[in-house]
Amino acid sequence: MSVSGKVALITGAAQGLGRAFSEELLKKGAKVGLTDMNEEAGQATVSEFSTKYGQNKVFFMKCDVTSEAQMEETFQTIKERLGGLDIVINNAGIGSEFNGWEKTVDVNVKGVLRGSMLAMEHMRRDKGGNGGVIINVSSMGGINPNPCGPVYSATKAAVLMYSLSWALNPELTMNGLRINALAPSFVDTQLYQGLSDQSTIHVPQIAEKIIERVGIMTPQSVAENMMELIEDQTKNGAVMKLSKVGGKEYHKLT
Repeated sequence: MSVSGKVALITGAAQGLGRAFSEELLKKGAKVGLTDMNEEAGQATVSEFSTKYGQNKVFFMKCDVTSEAQMEETFQTIKERLGGLDIVINNAGIGSEFNGWEKTVDVNVKGVLRGSMLAMEHMRRDKGGNGGVIINVSSMGGINPNPCGPVYSATKAAVLMYSLSWALNPELTMNGLRINALAPSFVDTQLYQGLSDQSTIHVPQIAEKIIERVGIMTPQSVAENMMELIEDQTKNGAVMKLSKVGGKEYHKLT
């Protein structure tokens, strides 16, 4: 798929990975609808991108992925405002293991499932769409057990299995849709910066040792690799693993 002229919707796009995904798509000529709970950061990002890539290429909406009504409105508005929908990246995610663990499940699992369902509804050919691709952001923590974040790990494993299960459903491909998962290790984002906080994760000392072993990626490097999942039309049900030390590889299910 050539992304030039295509329309993308990205959740959690005000900063971090979502921001990097947005800019990588804009560089290649796509139009991008950014959504995020952080309205101030979102508006600042859109202002910068509008100057660099054109005001008609980028649009921001504040949206809580845990709200069905807000998500439905966001999908419909971005589709109308930018003239279609071809790419959806369900990126919004948080990581709290203690008092906020239910919110972690709501954002990381329900938010991704809701975003995927809406993407299918808007892009499938039998409902007037042109087909397209969905990228769901999982994590290496969804593949390998994570003693620092059992809740986070469980949510990302759920994202992985949901994506792979849909990819095997012929209803998806018959309607011109593909769904892939991205599983990065540590990335220099706000989520990574909170790993030293004992009120957020278990045994941060273990996290520090893992980071020493696998390294920390930039959001830009992750975004550049992620584009392969969008542009390669043969990729459906692919799981791309990324780490600073190990580079890019595809996960093989046993």
